Amino acid sequence: MTQRFVTQLRVRHYEMDALGHVNNAVYQHYLEQAAIEHSESLGFTPDRYRALGGLFVMRRVAIEYLRPAVAGDMLKITTWLQEMRGVRTLRCYEIRRQGEPDLIVSAEALWVWVDEATMRPKPIPEVIQEAFGELVKR
Repeated sequence: MTQRFVTQLRVRHYEMDALGHVNNAVYQHYLEQAAIEHSESLGFTPDRYRALGGLFVMRRVAIEYLRPAVAGDMLKITTWLQEMRGVRTLRCYEIRRQGEPDLIVSAEALWVWVDEATMRPKPIPEVIQEAFGELVKR
């Protein structure tokens, strides 16, 4: 079983669209924040990534919007790595209202490790592979 990371956030009023629920584009910010917190929980802060000479950038994201969320909702964001290989990692996400079983959003994002100076893809450092390795379902 792939280990999962869970974080929570409260939906803010300014994240609403004209229909009164979270704007679709805001969900990508939620996904990015969950990925950052997951990395930080394993000791990979932005400073540590810089010391390794690279960073992860989101190359592609697929988001399935299933139910609306509104201001004041407390959301539970679950993320895990499905695969890590070469320069890429595939990260999965699920977003639910706290305490409720129904999915609000399901998503997958392809992240690529790039050289900080050139912004060109390069192999994910071994230290990162080792830290996340036990979390990755192969």
